[in-house]
Amino acid sequence: MSVEAYLVVLGVVALERLAELVVSTRNAAWSFARGGTEHGRGHFPPMVALHAALLVACAAEVLAAHRPFVPALGWTALAVAVASQALRWWCIGTLGPRWNTRIIVVPGLPLVTSGPYRVLRHPNYVAVVAEGVALPLVHGAWITAVAFTVLNAVLLLGFRIPAEEAALRHAPGAARSDAASA
Repeated sequence: MSVEAYLVVLGVVALERLAELVVSTRNAAWSFARGGTEHGRGHFPPMVALHAALLVACAAEVLAAHRPFVPALGWTALAVAVASQALRWWCIGTLGPRWNTRIIVVPGLPLVTSGPYRVLRHPNYVAVVAEGVALPLVHGAWITAVAFTVLNAVLLLGFRIPAEEAALRHAPGAARSDAASA
């Protein structure tokens, strides 16, 4: 894969992120209209910055360090990145209007246990972790893969998942309204 093709892949992912934001904004309004309350707001801006920086860092590392495309690694990583997108959109589709990028709990709605939530407690986080490793490695941006993975782990394990779990614990019968998402 050429560097130009990789930059196109990153551009497509950026457009997908914009689509997510549109869906998230609409769904957050739906949740708030039904009495939803937001939790864990403090970690949200760093999380947004980290995820935006991932795309920029992928391009910057490949361009500045002249990272080569290694077919065995690159095509495998691209397949994992595509699979992570499929899992992410499966989460979004399963949760419907309950999904958004924030932690908003709507009182009285049952916890979603269908789709990927039937198997995993936080399937969208699995997608985020897989993509954070795979997308940089498509074109050999290993420093970005390592840095994002470490920083994302700190955010997910230190802040995001505990905030989501606490919000759900304190709202018996409440729905998972953020898709366990990032």
